[in-house]
Amino acid sequence: MSPGGKPKPHGEASSHAAETAAAHSAKGTPNREKKKMAIRVSIVEDNARVRSGLEKLMQLSSGFECLSVHPSAEAALSELPAQKPDVVLMDINLPGMNGVECVRQLKPILPGTQVVMLTVYENTDLIFKALSAGATGYMLKQTPPSELLAAVREVHDGGSPMSGHIARKVVASFQRSDESARELESLTTREQQVLDHLAKGFLYKEIAEAMGISYDTVHTHIRKIYEKLQVRSRTEAVAKRLSQSPGPARSAGSVT
Repeated sequence: MSPGGKPKPHGEASSHAAETAAAHSAKGTPNREKKKMAIRVSIVEDNARVRSGLEKLMQLSSGFECLSVHPSAEAALSELPAQKPDVVLMDINLPGMNGVECVRQLKPILPGTQVVMLTVYENTDLIFKALSAGATGYMLKQTPPSELLAAVREVHDGGSPMSGHIARKVVASFQRSDESARELESLTTREQQVLDHLAKGFLYKEIAEAMGISYDTVHTHIRKIYEKLQVRSRTEAVAKRLSQSPGPARSAGSVT
């Protein structure tokens, strides 16, 4: 209840409850001991309300210290190297430089700092870009405070925390990748060569000339490629080929 007698908005009430619980859990802990044991966290977030909420959560939770807050990737890159936080909570959709590029530039400078992406996006491609850039965890912004604190502890202890939905997306993506790899391995040497030429943009007639086979034989190989890869078009076939590490084309030795 607010001073005027009106009930507080849901978000404010939840925030107040979290702050009260965090403050209570920190009671009785000597400041010196808390500082010594605390995980030092920096926050990179352009939304002032979200940034303030995360800052309060870290400040009021036992075992955590909010080392610094930054409204942009540029500010973070300028200030974090001197601060050397243990963990960085990084938004993706930042003004100017985005969070993924910030991580890519930050990790070589601070290899010991762990970065957890904190975002509203569940896009699989974005998840892999962030992880490839050097992020160690990926959490959704609607993650409850207790789970977010647990994620910071986990990444600090050597883990790679992810929200449940995101973890399932990552697993599904790996499963699809493994399935595509098995399908590509089922292609014969000649079929692989035809597919490699398709990926390079060759026309059917050009493939026939390059491989020294007839136009009809090229069509036969392509039909078998479509069947084995379970695709219906050249674009889908090439996409599956390029989803795997491109490796060298097989030699045109035996015809199978």
